Amino acid sequence: MHRDDDVNRTPPTTGRTVRLRGTGPDDPGAHAVPGGWLLPSGPLTVEHAGAAVEVYRHGWTSWSPTGWTPIGDAPLRISGDPERTVTADDAANDTPDRHEGNGAVAVALADGRVVLLGAVGLGVPRAGADGGSLWGRPEHDGGQWFLGVGDESAVFDAYAAQLAAHFGTSPDAGSVSTVWCSWYSFFEDIDAERIERAVEALGALPFDVVQVDDGWEEIVGDWQPNDRFPDGLAPIAGRITARGSRPGLWLAPFICLPDSRTAREHPDWLVQREDGDGPIIAGYNWDTHYWALDTTLPAVQEHLTAVFRAVVDWGFRYLKLDFLSAAALRGVRHRDGDREQVYRDAIALIRRVVGDDVHLLGCGAPMLASVGVLDAMRAGPDTASFWKSDATVPDPSHEGGLNGLIGPLERVWMHSLYRIDPDVVSFRAGDGTADDGTADDEALTADQRALLADLARVCGFRSTSDPVQRLTPEEHDDLASFLGHDPQVRRLGRYRFAIDDRVVDFGPAAAEARTGREALGR
Repeated sequence: MHRDDDVNRTPPTTGRTVRLRGTGPDDPGAHAVPGGWLLPSGPLTVEHAGAAVEVYRHGWTSWSPTGWTPIGDAPLRISGDPERTVTADDAANDTPDRHEGNGAVAVALADGRVVLLGAVGLGVPRAGADGGSLWGRPEHDGGQWFLGVGDESAVFDAYAAQLAAHFGTSPDAGSVSTVWCSWYSFFEDIDAERIERAVEALGALPFDVVQVDDGWEEIVGDWQPNDRFPDGLAPIAGRITARGSRPGLWLAPFICLPDSRTAREHPDWLVQREDGDGPIIAGYNWDTHYWALDTTLPAVQEHLTAVFRAVVDWGFRYLKLDFLSAAALRGVRHRDGDREQVYRDAIALIRRVVGDDVHLLGCGAPMLASVGVLDAMRAGPDTASFWKSDATVPDPSHEGGLNGLIGPLERVWMHSLYRIDPDVVSFRAGDGTADDGTADDEALTADQRALLADLARVCGFRSTSDPVQRLTPEEHDDLASFLGHDPQVRRLGRYRFAIDDRVVDFGPAAAEARTGREALGR
């Protein structure tokens, strides 16, 4: 376990210093807003007179490590896997030696108060803290800073209100609560017949959305149906509509695989490395790396317009947009500028093309820069079909039920900005064997599945990917109850919630994640 002297607590030295007094910050540019103060833009350090015992690190994207850590422990981050850092966090600004993340930071003081510093604007703002101060450093000139002090829930709620006032609210956020997707049933092994049978098996279950996931396209980057869908996707969208659900579709519009036609025919469309040595690697998946499209290029904008006009014409009214941070990575583009603004311009283009009545869910997306454009947001890694593994402990962005629980739980405060998607809940117990026929010791237990279901209830976004035809009658009834009841939820504490007449405490799971990191010496 790391202690204070193991981590560099020295904040960046540039920018102005603001001292937090009993009556507020001593910055002459500060002005009071509900729940705190707005401070002028630019780099700053806020000194407080309290004793910080915990620090809240906010990650850049949906998958980035986010949450509370004892101030004396090593920083919360992806450890020992540079490829994953490129994929799931802001690798250009990774700081292994101090508590620092993107957009917002908070400290819990020994007297019970919380001090929060959060960006209200773009510019790739970094935010960090040590025992006596918080700091903010934008990569580009951005917006103001919000500073709040007081009760934890009140301070985070006040910050969310400032973000909503600045960025606006999404047009379709409240219209989707229940989703079935094909991913965990079939992964990429889908075809028209398999999807049609799966839709039929849903029967009368009340799904707002039925979503076709990865596997329908020719290859990532070429967004045309492959030969397993000989009649295209319009008939499937029509079948989903006929059952009373919105047709949903998965895309990763800002990336392409090296073997895609898009990459081979249009190498000039790719974001380039700053050293001139080819395109940037925007992340790793599908057993290879992938590249990022330069969304500032008019030709790429025309390409995106054509792609999204097509999927809407096919009948899809819910789009899961994945690996979105590729549009905001550091690199050489046709037009220079704030890379978060580049990203926001790209998702705003998609919004204009599809219209306000198409529900947009982001995944692997810059969290703050998406506010006001996207309707829902994944806020953690894939839950997968296991609780944790050796790989998940040093990497909070890694798939698994425990990480999939903690990520959204630490971002519940953002629920007023867009619907928080905690990924799927499984109701199928399985047969206790792995794919190779051996005993599956990592399968989710009933208690773990119940905890994930309760998080989905808290978030108000209830989804599953179970192959419904393989559920037992009891499992089917449990799924129907989960989908059909929208509970009353009240937050009682950081990790405690009242769900109707039950109290659910996620604190032991949060402690399990923290203890696992400490055991590895993080």
